[in-house]
Amino acid sequence: MTDGGGPRLRGGGHPGGDDRIDDRPDDRVGSHQPLRAKWDPVSGDSGRARSPRGDRQVRKQSRLGRFVSTYGWRAYAIPVLAVVTVLVLVDALNGGGSTDSADDGLPGFGARSTSVDGTGVIGVPPQADGNFAESIPSGALPDGGPFTAEGGGNWRVIPGTSAKVGQGTEQVFTYSVEVEDGIDTAGFGGDDSFARMVDQTLANPKSWTNDPRFAFQRVDTGDPTFRISLTSQMTIREACGYDIQLEVSCYNPGIDRVVLNEPRWVRGAVAFQGDIGSYRQYLINHEVGHAVGYQAHQPCEADGGLAPVMMQQTFGTSNNDIAKLDPEGVVPMDGKTCRFNPWPYPRG
Repeated sequence: MTDGGGPRLRGGGHPGGDDRIDDRPDDRVGSHQPLRAKWDPVSGDSGRARSPRGDRQVRKQSRLGRFVSTYGWRAYAIPVLAVVTVLVLVDALNGGGSTDSADDGLPGFGARSTSVDGTGVIGVPPQADGNFAESIPSGALPDGGPFTAEGGGNWRVIPGTSAKVGQGTEQVFTYSVEVEDGIDTAGFGGDDSFARMVDQTLANPKSWTNDPRFAFQRVDTGDPTFRISLTSQMTIREACGYDIQLEVSCYNPGIDRVVLNEPRWVRGAVAFQGDIGSYRQYLINHEVGHAVGYQAHQPCEADGGLAPVMMQQTFGTSNNDIAKLDPEGVVPMDGKTCRFNPWPYPRG
């Protein structure tokens, strides 16, 4: 058989041979480089000089380019975060966290004042022409359950206290919860149910404690800052006045009472389209709002938006209805109508 040639192990199959590679010349072996790869892939076997390569035009990378190449997506995130941080700081310095201004389209507040003459009733509009019952149908008392027409003229304190709720950086308001003698609270859960509604409303983060200046604490002895008093129809006319011939509630600093109208507590209001529970929360928040210093009422600010809690929603959520009560007042007859809202901070 003919041998095809090629490298051969010496001594392979021969006595006395060794295992070294045959060093005889072989045209297929061009160098001592490994057969599987060459040190220079472009070098030829003939040893001919390589033709010179053309000069490549390589653009030098800028500092910004090197930064982006090194840090990838982080290179874009860092400046974006820096801009966001600056905007947040500017907003904070400009008072973006103020509690007395509208935020994100929510209703705001009017000016706050803690100065009262000690006797003036707060929360009832002036008499004007006195023909409100006929001209403001939205303010009429709706049909519903029974209420007390005339109570005993005295209030009983409902026993119970609470821990302080809210920060109270400016003032901690103490309050008692009271019911006028002669009022039967069984129809809406009893005295404790009324007190619990008051406590839970004021402790809700959507209520006044959303403002860090305010805190509340319920007491049942001593002299509280004000008394939240459920009051009969006739007695409330003495405490709040009856110039407008509609069922009202008010804050009367002369007797240190937030006076809540029992007929309204039982039946609600025609204009307030929410459930009776929401209306009761509104009644508490609105009248306590007067007690903490928001004496003035407010108009509907944005047509179709939420009504400010200091709007007289018992009489209407339309500016036109409220303007009829006080034509010279702060509410314009501009046709704006809001949606009912029981909270000072609806997104608290």
